[in-house]
Amino acid sequence: VNACVDVVLSGVKLLEALGLEPGEGKNHAVLNSGQELREAFAHFMERGAAAERFFSDAEAFQAIAQTASEHPAAQLYVGGNAALIGQKLATNPDLKILLCGPVGPKLHELLDDNVVVPPESMQERDEFHLILEYQAGEQWGQVRAPAANRFIFSHDLSNGALNMLEVFVSSLDEFQPDLVVLSGLHMMEGQSKEMRHRRLMEAVASISDIPTDIPIHLELASMTDQDFMSNIMHQQVFPLVNSIGLNEQELLFLTQSASGPHASLPSWSGIPDVGVVSDILFWILKEHGKTAERASDLTRIHFHTLAYHILVTVDGHWGNQAAAVAAGARAAGTQACATDTIDTSKVFLKAPLEFVTSHTEAPSKISLNPDEPVVHWHREGISFHFTPVLVCKDPVRTVGLGDAISAEGLLYSEAYPQ
Repeated sequence: VNACVDVVLSGVKLLEALGLEPGEGKNHAVLNSGQELREAFAHFMERGAAAERFFSDAEAFQAIAQTASEHPAAQLYVGGNAALIGQKLATNPDLKILLCGPVGPKLHELLDDNVVVPPESMQERDEFHLILEYQAGEQWGQVRAPAANRFIFSHDLSNGALNMLEVFVSSLDEFQPDLVVLSGLHMMEGQSKEMRHRRLMEAVASISDIPTDIPIHLELASMTDQDFMSNIMHQQVFPLVNSIGLNEQELLFLTQSASGPHASLPSWSGIPDVGVVSDILFWILKEHGKTAERASDLTRIHFHTLAYHILVTVDGHWGNQAAAVAAGARAAGTQACATDTIDTSKVFLKAPLEFVTSHTEAPSKISLNPDEPVVHWHREGISFHFTPVLVCKDPVRTVGLGDAISAEGLLYSEAYPQ
């Protein structure tokens, strides 16, 4: 239920156009000014890490958004995890997609013909999200980016309040979907604690109204409030959904928020360790997933990071995992390079060719075989499917990559009726 127009441009070019000088980086949970934007951008650029922040000042944001959208180097795209997943699925001519999000005139024009938008979802003004990209090795003052990534910010109240969730759920009766994809919970971080709590309870009530025979996938995104993450995980949303999609930042934040395994790790250094990642994924499904004793529907997690992907499933609930995780990895390579198929001259391998599967129990050691790139291992009724990613050398576009990966993985996943 989140949709917007993404304005994509070089972060350095926008900051220069706004007259902001390079300087020391500093993390801010919420951005209140151009100065804080400059500091947060430098902070994440220096680490080569993706991040997403709420910009609190509406007028200042409108001015920045105008400068960005009119910049000659800017590109305007469909944005918002829900709209991006919808667009990716809509490239399949046999599918019809229902999208409920705040859809303004520009976004409506950009959407695929297979995407149906109910009239209640239309609004007069578009919600703009600014996506500041930087390249590996790019320099801004003293800051040098170790990897290509992007910094996202917005002042988006409609998506932040999940305004369209009820419209979405009430439209399902008529639409009769085979799959429901939810996203946008991270947008609620801009709300007050009370508003957020109330809205989350309403969201939970709405999601509970979705017929239980329709699988529900939740796409997570960058968050900063540990209490809110813990709420989503513990008593509220996780038990209601069948599947989750997330990246390495979200995974680490999740375990830190709930004191899970490896929670003392402050941040990833380089490529996330496969054993650490798989320990955390295992813990999520063991602690919050479906078991004989627990009334939870969660049985699937699709984890993606630049170098590799892992699809983790509770046995007996999903099929075709090897194809699903491979399809997601293929989507990452083709979309980042903007090619229809993988062009081997434009991609390289960054995945570890040998790794251990755990650091908390007796691990098995795995060596990758190029002839069978999807590796499978098992742990207490939970299956892991791992594949390296053919990483684009010169990415044309990194925005929405996680959404494309999750959408493609879902398309190939087989949900067994329970």
